[in-house]
Amino acid sequence: MMRGFVLAALAASVVFAAEETPDARLQRSAEVFNEIMSTPDKGIPTDLLNKAQCVVIIPGMKKGAFIVGGEFGKGFAECRTATGWTGPAAVKLTGGSFGFQLGGSSTDLVLLVMNQHGMQRLTGDKFTLGADASAAAGPVGRTAAADTDASMTAEILSWSRTKGAFAGVSLDGAALQTDQSENRRLYGHDVSNKEIIEGNVPPPAAGAVLTSALSSYPGAGNADRTK
Repeated sequence: MMRGFVLAALAASVVFAAEETPDARLQRSAEVFNEIMSTPDKGIPTDLLNKAQCVVIIPGMKKGAFIVGGEFGKGFAECRTATGWTGPAAVKLTGGSFGFQLGGSSTDLVLLVMNQHGMQRLTGDKFTLGADASAAAGPVGRTAAADTDASMTAEILSWSRTKGAFAGVSLDGAALQTDQSENRRLYGHDVSNKEIIEGNVPPPAAGAVLTSALSSYPGAGNADRTK
């Protein structure tokens, strides 16, 4: 058993050693969002996207990371301000009881933060979905009815894409936290997600690719942050 653990740990060290740069992850996050939203009748409902205060994208989560180290994946959050989107705030998603959904394949996650309270959770170091912030599986379809109780009351709605299949997914029990080292790599100095999300930090040039993707859909520009 110990030998198996050691081999798993070695495999994990190889994966983490080859970890992609923030710029590459931002590019993949933008691609994931564009691909999901451009799929006919299978994207995120437009009215929900229009109402969202923040969008969180975690591309390419792997089952192996969960088995070895409990870390599902890394990604970025961007939130709306009165003048447009903030720069990308780096996040990590850990824990939860949904590892079985990952299988052996790469899974992309998209989360919409629907109100200011949910957005404020992102400014902290860590919070748990379903406990610190109400969460629900999001409805699928660009014109899908989004007036269900879950859609109307949940602070965070979530979707997953695995092997081309796109569906709402429950992430209750998972923890979303600041990825401080990724922020440092991206911005060139220590910066908190609170500073980024409140619009107090100039966005890095590398963040333009994700901001452009988020801004390319009708109604996905500025928003009222008092909700």
